[in-house]
Amino acid sequence: MSTTTTAAVAEPGTGEFAWRTVVLDDPRPDEVLVRIVATGLCHTDLTVLAGRQPTVLPAVLGHESAGVVESVGSGVTRVRPGDQVLLTFNSCGHCARCRSGVPTQCESFFARNFSGRREDGTAPIRGENGAPIGGQFFGQSSLAYHALVSERSVVPIDATDEDDLAALAPANCGVQAGVGTVLNVLRPQPGDSVAVFGAGAVGLSALMAARLTAATALIAVDIVDSRLKLAGELGATHLVNSTGIDLLSTLRELAGGTGVTHIVETTGVTALLEQAIEAVAVNGTVAVVGAPGGANRASFNVNAMIDGRTVRGVTCGASDRINFIPTLVELYRQGRLPFDRLVRTYAPEQLWQAVADTRSGHTLKPVIRFPH
Repeated sequence: MSTTTTAAVAEPGTGEFAWRTVVLDDPRPDEVLVRIVATGLCHTDLTVLAGRQPTVLPAVLGHESAGVVESVGSGVTRVRPGDQVLLTFNSCGHCARCRSGVPTQCESFFARNFSGRREDGTAPIRGENGAPIGGQFFGQSSLAYHALVSERSVVPIDATDEDDLAALAPANCGVQAGVGTVLNVLRPQPGDSVAVFGAGAVGLSALMAARLTAATALIAVDIVDSRLKLAGELGATHLVNSTGIDLLSTLRELAGGTGVTHIVETTGVTALLEQAIEAVAVNGTVAVVGAPGGANRASFNVNAMIDGRTVRGVTCGASDRINFIPTLVELYRQGRLPFDRLVRTYAPEQLWQAVADTRSGHTLKPVIRFPH
């Protein structure tokens, strides 16, 4: 039996969300119907909303959510009705990259997470008039009171109550991306230096992860002093407001004159990526996490790369998600990954304010809390 619910539909050409009544298909054998408790709002949602990513609108976005399973398809074995879950990206589970434990590099990652369609081309959501609406964005489309999701996007979790469950929602994307980039990809060694470009939710998550390692210099770079202040409270050893300074010289000086061992570029600003490539040390790595919303070309000095510098793209923190997300939750519960410091909660009717606060940088991680 189909499910009628309310969702924030990203309408084409408007740059805004509109709350609409929508209809979700019955779960297919590999799908799960989840009642959404909370959903984080991410910059990726806003770039799609603005038409700067190839997801076709109208679509229901949202991909940092927590909820409770209401029903499952006939082939689902991972969860059952009543289970508390976090929702994350989708993958096929059978290609070579998925089998090797790197589902973020799934051969069909884009189609399963950005197309708004299932593998067979059907849309799992439709309007009251029967017109298809893009769904399963990042495997879920959870900016809604209910979501029909792939089983592979579901991560079971234990929470004391729904408020506790809601607090965990940001772990699924921004936190996973930042922490995973440091712990899964860069893996700083004793004495290394780590610089984070952009003290937003992803960058500060990367910073908190770097603090869990033996890296000794943790450098936060941003242009907003309030964000840098928070970065200092979360463990940064050096705070750099890059406005009007020679960033390259500053970073080299802070890293002992030899360049920064690891740089996490989260802003999506190609000019900053170019500076990161100049600032990274020999045998160091620049992790490219931020996706440009506009110009997406950067240039670099090839000769500077030959002696061992690496530029590496990272999606969703190169996470296996089923094991990694529960680890993030446990680190949070231990007080070692306080991502709640980034969060401000909004009611559904305040979605427009959450969008505005995200665009302005006033709020690092808005979370929509759904009443039921």
